[in-house]
Amino acid sequence: MKFTKTIAALAIAGLVLVSCKKEEDKNLANIKSETAAPKEHKPIAAENVQTASFEIEGMTCAMGCAKTIEKELTDLDGVEKATVDFEKKTATVTFDKTVQNPESLTKTVQGTGDGKTYKVSNFKS
Repeated sequence: MKFTKTIAALAIAGLVLVSCKKEEDKNLANIKSETAAPKEHKPIAAENVQTASFEIEGMTCAMGCAKTIEKELTDLDGVEKATVDFEKKTATVTFDKTVQNPESLTKTVQGTGDGKTYKVSNFKS
């Protein structure tokens, strides 16, 4: 009887470990596919390139806040490059002025997270 319980316990443990491993592999595959293909940006005509810089209030960390805002800005159509400096609480965005404008960039930053955390000020372009 003790032998049967041991075999049953090992079988259940084996199934749990195998099923968790497959689920973990699926999650890793999804993460890799999301990070492996960065968004392609169309080249911007020289006469349409505009660079804007502004301050962002409400950021509390470099990885969670600044990188998330940077990614949101970079993923916008017409944005060539976006950098967010957590230490200085600033962002610099190079974009196509025929596709994006200061208002849409501001809305994107302020809409990141819960929509109330980040505030844009001193917008200069």
